[in-house]
Amino acid sequence: MNKLAVVAIGGNSLIRDDLHQSVEDQYAAICETARHIVGMIEQGYEVIVTHGNGPQVGFILRRSEIANEVASMHSVPLVSCGADTQGSIGYQIQQAIDNEFRKRGINKASVTIITQVLVSREDPAFQKPSKPIGSFYSEEQALEMQKEHLGWIMINDAGRGYRRVVPSPLPQQIVEKEVIRSLAQAGYCVVGVGGGGIPVIAKANGELEGVDAVIDKDFASSLLAAEIQADLLIISTGVPQVYLNYGKPDEKPLDRVTLAELKEYAKENHFAPGSMLPKVQAVINFLEHGGKQAIITNPESLEDAIAEKTGTHVFP
Repeated sequence: MNKLAVVAIGGNSLIRDDLHQSVEDQYAAICETARHIVGMIEQGYEVIVTHGNGPQVGFILRRSEIANEVASMHSVPLVSCGADTQGSIGYQIQQAIDNEFRKRGINKASVTIITQVLVSREDPAFQKPSKPIGSFYSEEQALEMQKEHLGWIMINDAGRGYRRVVPSPLPQQIVEKEVIRSLAQAGYCVVGVGGGGIPVIAKANGELEGVDAVIDKDFASSLLAAEIQADLLIISTGVPQVYLNYGKPDEKPLDRVTLAELKEYAKENHFAPGSMLPKVQAVINFLEHGGKQAIITNPESLEDAIAEKTGTHVFP
């Protein structure tokens, strides 16, 4: 079997800006990313694609609220919104990758797996919501949204604007990991753990039950990569490399770093919470659980990154 890579792409990378939020715009962005993923596959990797869903879940929730207000339609639970995005985004990624296979004459296929992720009902995150979802708002808009929706909590997301936050428990186990592993070993390009997975808890009798929360997709991708013993974890972001002192005159790109060095930089608060820090923590988790290598880069740099021309490469 070829080397196995888990590639996590962000929900925000699928929506380029406020002027490109339609389903068609999202698909165009996915097609661009699919070209680079298939380029990786041509270089000898079996790839499992995971993806975020923050903006998309926010859109579904807002549509549900408007439908409830205008036509008394039933509201859609957050956990179902996450499942909806696994299907809709997974469909677009699967179609884009399969079309790219056909263009290049590659005899492969992709498949999307609706993925549940086990969390603990005792996780403190349920008492302290922290995961940003949905669109960005100005401070004035955020205050209006909180007045309109009394249960909403809005925070400043790394200086990029205000967003709603919801519980974000830590993933404990990828329920469908063996299915994903088997399909990847059989040569399929698997799309899974969409949006960090559908959060579920185990009841006393062993049955699973969905809960309203959002799991960080980078943490869930890291856990999947560790559980199936992937050779490489790639976390995509908006920049080709991780930087120290990002945005400052003395900013410095990180090329090759060790796990110990990355942990030290995290302790020194070089990475913004809600932005780069979760990606760095996901890489740390993967390497601490037996991972061999991780890369942080942007989607358009995937092929150059695995050729070690760009990206931040982290080793144990």
